[in-house]
This record gives sequence, C-alpha cells and structure tokens, in this order.
Amino acid sequence: MNIVLAAYIPPCDDLEVIYADESLLVVNKPAGLLSVPGRGTDKQDCLSSRLQQKFSDALVVHRLDMATSGLMVFARGIDMQRRLSQMFREREVDKRYVAVVAGKIEPVTGEVNLPIVADWTNRPLRRIDMAIGKPSLTRYSLLAYDAGSDTSRLELEPVTGRTHQLRVHMAAIDHPILGDALYGNAYNATRLMLHASSVCFSHPLNGSPLNFVRPFLS
Repeated sequence: MNIVLAAYIPPCDDLEVIYADESLLVVNKPAGLLSVPGRGTDKQDCLSSRLQQKFSDALVVHRLDMATSGLMVFARGIDMQRRLSQMFREREVDKRYVAVVAGKIEPVTGEVNLPIVADWTNRPLRRIDMAIGKPSLTRYSLLAYDAGSDTSRLELEPVTGRTHQLRVHMAAIDHPILGDALYGNAYNATRLMLHASSVCFSHPLNGSPLNFVRPFLS
C-alpha cells in the first residue's frame, strides 16, 4: 500500500491557552496543526513552536495526531516535563475523547482490547497484530446515534496510549472514525472527527485537582 500524504497547510487559528501557571499549560489544539515539528522545513510550524513564542519554557509532554483537535498539556521547564511525563506514563492523567464513527455501535458501552504494532512497510500506519502487537485498550460509550447519517458519537477513553490507538481500534471493529484518511474513508467528513475533549489530573506541585473540558462542537 502506498500512503500519499497531503501537503501540510497549517491552520491560522489563534493560540487558545486554556490554563497557565508557573508549572504547566493547557492548550486547545486545532485540527490540522502538528503538535511538534515534523521532518522538513515546511513542517516547522506547529503547536509547540507557536506556544514557545509566548512561553519560552514550554515543553512537550504528550502529543495529538495532526488531524486531531483538542486539549494538550505542556510543561514549563525540564523538571516539570519529567514529572508530568511520568504522570502520563503511570496513567495518572485521565484523558477522554469524542469521536464520530460510522454505523451504530453495539453494545452501547464496551472495550476494544487488541494489540497494536507499527506497520513498517506502510508507514505511518499501525495495525492489529495478535502475535507481536503491544497491549492496547480503549473503552467506549455511546453518546448519541444519528439514524439519518448512520453515525455514532462516542466518548473514548484510551487506557493505553499507542500511536493512532483510537483510530486503529475503531477501524478494527468496523466503526472507523469519520474523515480518517489513514484507516477509514477520508471523504465522508471535512476533517478527522476526533477531539480530545477532557483532561483531568492532580497538580504536580500541590496536588489540587485540575479538570479541563473543551466540547467537540463539530
């Protein structure tokens, strides 16, 4: 399979900082913008570089796919980057996504527990591989079903954090995310219908609860 990637044309959306203190930042990433610089001079415009123009000490803790919108957490300084990265690794951060997928999903709540591995001959794709894939778990719940378009709006919880996990898992159960150029039909939506809608964790310095929500309005 030959994967043809479209030219990178980053959106011109204003930087939307949801929260800022001396330790961390929470930012709402627009769809179509890289989280970090890519390969080549044409892929240097990204959320991290835009954020560093305002907060020079902003450092990446986790990433969202270019096509995915929603909430991202950034550390301020290397020490906080280590602390927050550890919290993400140890699953002390609760992340939820909203997706619109093809078809009516049943049952209305469930899990997708299928191992994922890099598809080296078809990069950047990932694939399910029961023999050598890494354990990968996604929980889902149905928010709404639209009979007219035969689509389901889901809340997704990635218990593990594999690359493309939500996209691969939804496609694997025959409910691909709308607008997914890699794992579904790119022409049934104007964008990938996947949004990081909430992130919740304890502040790494004082332990106070931090809960951020940005609804998916598409």
